[in-house]
Amino acid sequence: EWLESQPSDVIERVWYPGLESHPGHEIAARQMHGGFGGIVSVQLAAGADAAKHFVDHTQIFTLAESLGGVESLIEVPAAMTHASVAGTTLQVPANLVRISVGIENADDLIADLKQALDRI
Repeated sequence: EWLESQPSDVIERVWYPGLESHPGHEIAARQMHGGFGGIVSVQLAAGADAAKHFVDHTQIFTLAESLGGVESLIEVPAAMTHASVAGTTLQVPANLVRISVGIENADDLIADLKQALDRI
């Protein structure tokens, strides 16, 4: 709501299903019984350079490729997030594994990775 209340020459558009102005708000309200989630998108009116400047100057937010939550995440990008760029200069190595560490106990995470590696 705060982002949406900013002047239109600063914020062009806020995308969040919890806002009544969102085109999918009514559907989201029917489907998302526990709340609308924690992902908010915003378009800055001044364009791409302004967006980069905005992101570069946050101090609490951490720049990240994933929009994961507090849980640990793991993926094979070549088969998942980057599958559409296979065969191009943007493709990633097929043996690459992406791990996003969450708030679980570090020893538990290490043990899980170890047991998985031992199975190879």
